Amino acid sequence: MQRYGLPRQFARHRTTGFVGRFLASTSLLAAALLLALPVLAAEAPAELAREKPEALGFSSAKLGAISTRIKKDVADGTIPGAVLLIARHGKVAYFEAIGQQDPQAKIPMAKDSIFRIYSMTKPITSVVAMQLVEEGKVTIGDPVARFIPSFKDAKLGVEKPGADGKMVLELAPARPASVQDLLRHSAGITYGFFGDTLQKRAYRESVSLSTNIDNAEFADRIAKLPLGYQPGTTWDYGYNTDVLGRVIEVADGKPLGQSMQQRVFNPLGMKDTAFYVTDAAKQKRVAEPFANDRNIGLDADFFDPRQAAKWESGGGGLTGTAMDYARFLQMMLNKGSFAGKRYLSPATVSFMTADHMGDSVKPGPFYLPGIGYGFGLGFAVRKSDGVSPLQGSAGEYNWGGAGGTYMWVDPKQNLFVVFMMQSPKQRVVYRSLLRDMVYGAMTK
Repeated sequence: MQRYGLPRQFARHRTTGFVGRFLASTSLLAAALLLALPVLAAEAPAELAREKPEALGFSSAKLGAISTRIKKDVADGTIPGAVLLIARHGKVAYFEAIGQQDPQAKIPMAKDSIFRIYSMTKPITSVVAMQLVEEGKVTIGDPVARFIPSFKDAKLGVEKPGADGKMVLELAPARPASVQDLLRHSAGITYGFFGDTLQKRAYRESVSLSTNIDNAEFADRIAKLPLGYQPGTTWDYGYNTDVLGRVIEVADGKPLGQSMQQRVFNPLGMKDTAFYVTDAAKQKRVAEPFANDRNIGLDADFFDPRQAAKWESGGGGLTGTAMDYARFLQMMLNKGSFAGKRYLSPATVSFMTADHMGDSVKPGPFYLPGIGYGFGLGFAVRKSDGVSPLQGSAGEYNWGGAGGTYMWVDPKQNLFVVFMMQSPKQRVVYRSLLRDMVYGAMTK
């Protein structure tokens, strides 16, 4: 921390008596104020300001209809509860907590309830990676093997009929995957769900999310598994951003969580965002799903964030609050700045939220961005106002989490939305429902 001495004019004064005591006291006061400057600069920015919906181009009555719908779903036992935040023109038009934070313990939902955000971790990891790109520590064209040597031996898995007529998996040479491939899910790395190919079976058999290994071990384990596609050819959802997290660790010389804290969470004031909720006081605020709605995919149940582990999943491990994530999205909507501090250049934000698939990367069979969307560096990116069944504007970008969380940013409307819920069964339903009701509540 920089230290500030007394101004020279005070240091030269040798006056005694009342005048001397007065000057000395003012000198000390000035020094105290100067010494406080670095501390004041390090304080977290204030909460996003609230504004009446009508002033931001919304109908209060129609925003109220969203609350009514969520309350009905809570009363019907469809979801335990939710927190929804809608912001436009830099101010919050709607911020409500509805239902129960923990339906088993009958704890009411609060605006500062902490959620497992799962894949909404991916955009944050991608932003940290692009900060390193701006610093020259990484380029997106770099081969992954530059940072993780085990990827030099990565092989493509090719399904072929065996002698008995059954399909077998053969290994073939693979082109090098790049950091850009990790960012846009075109590295050939997959998940063990979304289909039942032999490659995906290999992932299901080899990757256990309950295994307590660190990011280095996890990345090396992924490098040994057969790629589902040649890197750079196909969008396929997988552990790409987890591997990217290890790239960040190597390039930044520190654990992923520490990089995130220093680069994003602390300066943005995201005080409740972390990989694990180890503070006993905060553990009381962790949101839970219904007991019969804890499965997020094949053989994968909700993890307990109160139990810290080695793995810091850049693809799906963060927990946090709606307001924390709103700070992050406001920074993105502001083209990389928030409360006077810059996190990314405007050019980098534009680059990240442009379509990076083009004609060279084809959608895989389970293309989650959906009709009308391409994919950028960490986000699904809308290519036009029409075509998609989801309401939105060209240039809008979004992503969601397997546990039920969802967000989108619409630069054309100067709008972003954060939805926090822990209900895997209802996650898809709410994504279209919220868009219809939020855009339907707009008056201008």
